Amino acid sequence: MRLKATDRGYASGPAGIAALIAAVLALIVIGLLMASRGQASDAPLAEGDADGHYEQPRALGDESAEAMRSVVRTPAKPPVPAPAPVGSGSDPLPASKPLEARESDPSPAVGPLFYTGEGEPDHSCSASVVHSPRGDLIATAAHCVYQREFRTDIAFVPGYHDGRAPYGVWVPTSIDIAPEWAAGGDQDHDVAFLRVRRVDDDTPIERVTGAERIRFRPEPNRPARVIGYPIGEERPLACQNTTGTRGPTQLRFECHGLPNGTSGGPVLTDIDPATGLGTVNGVLGGFQGGGDDETSYSSYFGDAIEKLYRRATG
Repeated sequence: MRLKATDRGYASGPAGIAALIAAVLALIVIGLLMASRGQASDAPLAEGDADGHYEQPRALGDESAEAMRSVVRTPAKPPVPAPAPVGSGSDPLPASKPLEARESDPSPAVGPLFYTGEGEPDHSCSASVVHSPRGDLIATAAHCVYQREFRTDIAFVPGYHDGRAPYGVWVPTSIDIAPEWAAGGDQDHDVAFLRVRRVDDDTPIERVTGAERIRFRPEPNRPARVIGYPIGEERPLACQNTTGTRGPTQLRFECHGLPNGTSGGPVLTDIDPATGLGTVNGVLGGFQGGGDDETSYSSYFGDAIEKLYRRATG
């Protein structure tokens, strides 16, 4: 969530109690809507396995890719695969001044997640390509792909801008979340890994876009960049600052103006200035569904998230 609930005063007595109950119920409804990042409750869903794994039928992915034809323009010829660059480098990443998210150039390995099953496709989360043995993996927040069950209408558009899909449209072949998130939405496990494909093309996404490295057990107090796509916007926002922590299970990132839609966007360190690729230390999510307008969070990439990554890539 990106908004803080404010304290309110209420009169005493029956009328005051009734008003308080009504306010609490309203906050619960708002919280449920915000936790799903504005995605309606009648989204197309599938159960998946008890351990948090879902294999998506090809037909459902093909349907999502077909639906995207009405909202994005893809190149007549897909990009020619090249030796895939992987994030590495030492861009100093000075803190943004003022400390506020601003419009950014698109990054090849970062894009919005579109949802195609509820009318006109639109995006309300973000994701990034992360290095894996098969080269077909993206990372996002678990709350972007799982709402009591797995969403079956997801499409990822890396490098998206101004209605263009320069690297094509990619759909899941599988989704992995932690059992702790599936069982009760544990904020310390708000991470998901998706294996993806492009319709009628066996080229791994990493060969097309490059990939971010992934770091487990990252140290705090490192210069970092957060990048993600606000709902309804055609270009990403980015902000730079030093990472912190909220206890041992949450990464913290202070920056004003990272709104709904940036959930799932990567927290990147060690960015190569030549490629824009870096190392993912987290994805926006976790505490408070990702934070508020001033502070963002990520579930800490510790042993549990590494185990999830190994399962997704195994």
